[in-house]
This record gives sequence, C-alpha cells and structure tokens, in this order.
Amino acid sequence: MNSRKALSLDFLKPVLELEYQMQQLLKMSDNQEVYVKQELCVFKNQLQFLKHDIFQSLTPLQRLHLVRQADRPTTLDYIPYLMNDWVELHGDRGGNDDPALVGGIATLENRPVVFIGHQRGKDTKDNVVRNFGMASPGGYRKALRLMRHANRFSFPILTFIDTPGAWAGIEAERLGQGEAIAVNLREMFSFDVPIVCTILGEGGSGGALGIGIGDKILMLEYAVYTVATPEACAAILWKDSKQSLEAAEALKITSSDLKVLGVIDEIVEEPIGGSQADPASAAFSLKAHLLFQLESLLNLSSNQRKEERYRKFRRMGTFYEG
Repeated sequence: MNSRKALSLDFLKPVLELEYQMQQLLKMSDNQEVYVKQELCVFKNQLQFLKHDIFQSLTPLQRLHLVRQADRPTTLDYIPYLMNDWVELHGDRGGNDDPALVGGIATLENRPVVFIGHQRGKDTKDNVVRNFGMASPGGYRKALRLMRHANRFSFPILTFIDTPGAWAGIEAERLGQGEAIAVNLREMFSFDVPIVCTILGEGGSGGALGIGIGDKILMLEYAVYTVATPEACAAILWKDSKQSLEAAEALKITSSDLKVLGVIDEIVEEPIGGSQADPASAAFSLKAHLLFQLESLLNLSSNQRKEERYRKFRRMGTFYEG
C-alpha cells in the first residue's frame, strides 16, 4: 500500500461499513435470494443518501485528503476519455524529459489541440519515478516547448493541474526552477491561441501556476487550489502543522470558495464519491465543459483573448478600503 492510499479518511468509514455489509449479503446462500435482494435495495438507498450527505459537507482538509488518494484519476487517465487520438511528446530539447509533467498532441472532437498536465504515480515505485507529480525545471521547459508549438500552429492549449507543488530540491534550484516557472507565466500571457486550464486534484503553489495561466480556469468539484498546503501554512504561521484544519479553512482552497473569489471560472461536477468513484462519468462532464469553453473562446480574436486574459488575472486579489 503506497503513501497516498495510506491516508486515513475517517469521514468515509460509514460508507465502507455499509459497503461491507452489502458484500456479506451477496455471499448469502441462494435459498434466501428474495430476502437478500430486498435487503440489498434498502442498503443501496441508504448508501446513496449517506454518500450524498457526507460529500456535501466535506471540510476543506477532507477534500484535500480525498484528492490525494492513489485511485484519483490523473492526467493520463483522463486523456483517453477526452481525446479521440493522442500521442505523448517527450523532452525539453535541453537534455531532460521530466515524467512528472506530460504533454502531447491530440484531437478533441476532431479539433487538434495540445495537452499538458502533471502526472502523479499510481504506486510507490511509479511515484518515485514521477517524483510524486512535482515537476522539475526541465518539465516546465518541456511544457513551454509544447505550448510554443501549439501557438505556432494555432492549436488550442489544454492544461491539467494536479501537483502538491514544484520540486523544491537543491538540484531544482540549481537548474533554475523559479526562472522556468516565471518564463512560463510570461509566455502564457502572450500566446494567441485559446488556453483552458483544469485543476484535477491538488493544485499547489507555483508548481500549479507554471501551467495555470489561461483564458478560462476550470476546477473539479472536490479539487483544491492553494498557495501552500495547509500543513505548510500551519507550520509557517503557528509553528504547528497540526493546525492544518484551521489553515485549510482560512486559505479558501475549495472550488466554491475560489469561484466566489473569481480565481476560477467554472466548477466541473463530479460523481458522488469523487471522480475516482466513476472516472468515465467525471471525464464526460469535463469534456462537455472543455468543448463549451473552447467554442466560446474561438469566437474571439487573438487580441481580445489576450486582453481578457490579462484583465482576468489583474482583477484577482483587488480590494477597496473604506
């Protein structure tokens, strides 16, 4: 069992208990088949109501724990559902090919697009290879190469954000992590093509922003988007990471909070239980939102898109003193 899956989700214990009871009923003998079916119907109804109540009242920290689960779909899980044809491209043309950040060319409803996204691992070995979804400078330079390719050939850009943050190792700093992210921010503001960014799971700090400048920012319902993890915030402010619950509330990391603040544009509904409960349904919902946003953006001129993109980010964080 890997470290992501090992997180204890106490709020799911009632659901797991009910599911266990349903499994036991299924194992009962055939001579009680009618009785078992009746009991199963009762349990299924109870389970749906219970899941609905639990997931409607998740705290910000519980949402963070939910999206850190190993069975949460990643970029490469979504791409086959979203795209008709796709091919992954590799390398930053500087000697690096970061597996924590993937990208390539695809068709979305017969429209050529370039996709870029963070890629977490599915188990401990895969997570070590992909550095737990924390991209290196080479990863952000690979993303920039693909985005420049998209801009040159007039392909819309779709980015998928799912990272606790950029790799913060000494080697990353030596290779220019801050510079790589900063260049991406600058260049993404200048591109003529439409850019739609989607936060799939955990969007953390500059690691998320490195591919997060877009005309439209979508966010899955239970995803989180934050300047720092609640654990890091609590350690910085109160010297106690155990106060992460208070930090998560103060940071406003949920999709509903960020929609009100104007940081994101649209919330993409997830199945009850999160996208890991039904990846195909989650992908279908996301695809509909992507197609709608792309259609509206393609009706604007490149200058209009760039102007709106600039104004969108300039509005963030503004306030007025009385």
